[in-house]
Amino acid sequence: MMDGNRYFRRCLLALLAFTLLMPLPRAVAQPTLADVFQRDTPPDATAGAAEQQSGDAAEPDQAAVPQDELGRDTPRGSVEGFLAAASEGDYEKAAQYLGVRGLPNAGMSSTDLAHALKAVLDRTLWIDTGALSDDPGGRSEDGLPADRELVGQIPIEGEDGVATVDVLLQRALEGGVPIWKFAGATLARVPYLYDRFGYGILEAYLPAILFEMQIAGIPLVEWLGVVLVALAAIVLAYLITGVVVWLLRRHDSELFQQLGRFAAGPLRLAVGVLIFAAGEKLLSLTILARTVLSAVETMLLIVAMAWTALRLVDVLGAMLTRRLVARGQGSVVAIVPPARKVVKVLVVAFALVAMLASFGFNVTALIAGLGVGGIAFALAAQKTIENMFGGVTLFANQPVRVGDFCRFGDKVGTVEDVGLYSTRVRTLDRTVITVPNADFAGLQLENISRRDKIWYHPTIGLRYETSPDQIRYILVAVREMLYAHPKVDPDAARIRFVGFGASSLDLEVFAYVQVTDFGEFLEVAEDLNLRIMDIVAEAGSGFAFPSQTMYVEQSEGVDRAAAERAEQKVSEWRQRKELYLPRFPSDKIRELRGRLSYPPEGSPVTTAGENGRGV
Repeated sequence: MMDGNRYFRRCLLALLAFTLLMPLPRAVAQPTLADVFQRDTPPDATAGAAEQQSGDAAEPDQAAVPQDELGRDTPRGSVEGFLAAASEGDYEKAAQYLGVRGLPNAGMSSTDLAHALKAVLDRTLWIDTGALSDDPGGRSEDGLPADRELVGQIPIEGEDGVATVDVLLQRALEGGVPIWKFAGATLARVPYLYDRFGYGILEAYLPAILFEMQIAGIPLVEWLGVVLVALAAIVLAYLITGVVVWLLRRHDSELFQQLGRFAAGPLRLAVGVLIFAAGEKLLSLTILARTVLSAVETMLLIVAMAWTALRLVDVLGAMLTRRLVARGQGSVVAIVPPARKVVKVLVVAFALVAMLASFGFNVTALIAGLGVGGIAFALAAQKTIENMFGGVTLFANQPVRVGDFCRFGDKVGTVEDVGLYSTRVRTLDRTVITVPNADFAGLQLENISRRDKIWYHPTIGLRYETSPDQIRYILVAVREMLYAHPKVDPDAARIRFVGFGASSLDLEVFAYVQVTDFGEFLEVAEDLNLRIMDIVAEAGSGFAFPSQTMYVEQSEGVDRAAAERAEQKVSEWRQRKELYLPRFPSDKIRELRGRLSYPPEGSPVTTAGENGRGV
C-alpha cells in the first residue's frame, strides 16, 4: 500500500512539473514582442546621416542621380515599400518591386507572385527593415556583388538537414534611374516556397475574403483557426484537469487534498495553454501571429505558475497555522499572515519581471530602478522595517508570550498582544502600554510567569539584647521549619546570621517556595512569616526597629525566663552534639522533611502536603 501511494505521489508530481515547467517551443528566428514594437522605429538620424555621407564619399556623383517615386532608391526603401503595398492589398503596386524581367512565368502573374512572396515572407522570415541599408549603393562589406543585397535567409527543413534560401535584392536601371528590386533568383523559388509554407488546400475550399481580410496585420483565416484551437484546448483542459483533481482529492495526504481543492484553476489554465500551443503548430500562421500567440502563451503559463505558487502559499500557511496551534505555539501564528503576504508580493513581482523578459524587453534598467527605489523606500521606512524585524525576533525567540507577566525596563505587566509592529502590555495600574517591537526586543526582558519557583528571602532584624545562644536557637529552629515545610525546597533553604545592623542583629533567610502562582506564593510566605515570629517569641527575643529605646529600672526588657530556656536548650544541643551549625546534616534534613503541616493547624485543611487554598 505504501509503495502504491509513493508511486501515485510521484506520478502526480511529475504531471504537475511537466504541466507548469515545460517550455514552449519557439520557431527559428522568431522575434519577440519588443522586436515587433521596434520594427517600424525610424533609424537614428545621426547614423543615417553618417551612412549617407559614407555613400556620398563612395559615389561622388550620387547627388545628381534622380530619385525613384516608389522609394526603390535604397534597399531599405524598396523592402519597406513592398511590405507596405502588400499589407494594403495593393499587389499591382507591390509587383513593381519585383525584378521579374527575364523570369519564367511558371503560371503566376506578377501580382500573384507578389501575393505569394508576401505570404512566404510573413511565415518564414522576419525582416527588420531598420537593419537594412539606407545607402543607395547598398552594403559593401557583405561579400556580395555590388548589385546584390541580402535581405535574409529562409530556413527549409529537409531530409539532409536545414537548407536556406537567400532573399536577395538586385540593383538595376529603370528609366535611367538605379533602383533596387527583389532578385529574379529569389523570385524563381517563390512558387516552391508558397507550396510549402502557404495555406495549401484551404485556399481551394474557403472564401478568398478570409485570406485577404486582415485584423491587426493577421489574416482572418488565421484568427478563425486560433479560435477553433482555443475552444478545443479549453474542452480538453477541463476534462484532463477534472481527472487530475479527482485523483488528488482521493489521496490520503492532507497536502494532496488541499492541492486538489485549490490547484484546479491554475492547473486548468496551464494544461489549456500547453494543448493550445501544440495545436497551434498545426496552423500555418504568420510570424507576427506566432509571435503574439507565443507571448500570450508564455504570459499565461507564467500566470498559471504564479497562481499555483499563490495557492500553495495559502495551503502551506493554513497547514502551518494548524500545526502551530496544535503544538501550543499560538503566539507564533500572528507572524504567518504577514509572512504569507510578503511571499505573495515577491511571487507577483517575479512573475511580472519574467513576463517582461519573455516579451523581449530589457528588464535590467527596470530591476536597477527597483533597486534604487527599494533603497529609498527602506530609508524612508527604516523604523517600520526595524520594528518588523523586532517582531520577527520576538516571534522566533519568544522571550515573552501572550499572557506572560514580565518586567521590561522599569515597568511590569501582562503581555496582551505581540504584533508585527508593536507589543501591548497591561500594567498593574490596569493601563495598556504599547511598545515598538524594536525597542521592546532591545530591552532586558524578565519573564516572571516562567519561574519554576519563587524566591523567599526576608531579612530578620533582632534586638541587640538577644544573646548568642538565643540566635543559635532561632537559626536551628528556623532551619528545621524550612526543611520540614512541604512548600519549601529543602535543598536550597538556609538562614544565616549575616551581620550587625545599625539597630538590629540581621538574619537572612534564603529559600525557594515550590509554587509558580504569585498569589499562592503570598499565602505560603505569610505562613512562613508567622512561623518565624513564633520561633523568635519562643527564643525570648524580639524584632528590632530603627528607633531609640530608653530603658528604666521597672522595664521588663527581654523575657529572661524564655531566654534561660533557650540557652538551656542550646546547652543540651551542645552536650548531645546536635547543635547543627553552620549546617544541618543531610540525614537530619531528610528526617525533618514534610513533618510540618501546611496549611497550619486551625485552617480548614490540615493534612501535611495538601495544597489548601483559601478564598
